[in-house]
Amino acid sequence: MYAIVEIAGQQFKVEKEQEIFVHRLEGEAGSTIEFDNVLFFDNDGKIDIGNPMVDGVLVKARIVEHMKGDKVIVFHKKRRKGYQKENGHRQFLSKLVIEDIVTGAKKAAKKEEPKAEAKKEAPKAEPKKETPKAEAKKEEPKAEVKKEEPKAETKKETKAAEPKAEKETKQEEPKAEAKKETATAKASEENETQKAEKTEEKAEDKKADKKSEDSEEKK
Repeated sequence: MYAIVEIAGQQFKVEKEQEIFVHRLEGEAGSTIEFDNVLFFDNDGKIDIGNPMVDGVLVKARIVEHMKGDKVIVFHKKRRKGYQKENGHRQFLSKLVIEDIVTGAKKAAKKEEPKAEAKKEAPKAEPKKETPKAEAKKEEPKAEVKKEEPKAETKKETKAAEPKAEKETKQEEPKAEAKKETATAKASEENETQKAEKTEEKAEDKKADKKSEDSEEKK
């Protein structure tokens, strides 16, 4: 017959007259303690699995002594950093002996502490009556800002500017036409002069040819 019981946050498989070491418990050496946090119970092949605990099973134990565990060395080092630290630790333990595993036991009902009497509520202070606030002064209507009407002069100026622009464009058009005509006249004159020069050159060449022919005949 054995049971799995939770003691001080750890789970132990315990049997009758077994010695175990657990984290330090409250209580003096020689006192008895009962544990009802049984997770699993095996009674000669009859198995009870807790959901999460098994009802009606208790584990009775006796505190033999309080002691310290073996020393554990805790060493920290960071390489290439020049850091190392060494500490020792000894865990506080309690040595227990399992006296018996009881079945069919009822859990002792926890005594409920008497609730503290509700404090009498102090009489609430009467809400202060709000004094009527002074009526907000009515805002005087602001004088409307009159929109400035466009001056007549600006209209006249715009109207006068439009015909001027039309006149300038009309004057520019005949000037451009006159320039084109002068350019065509100059080009025609240059062509005529070039033609006259060519005809003169041809006539001179003919005269030179005739002279050469006459000179040859005389010879």
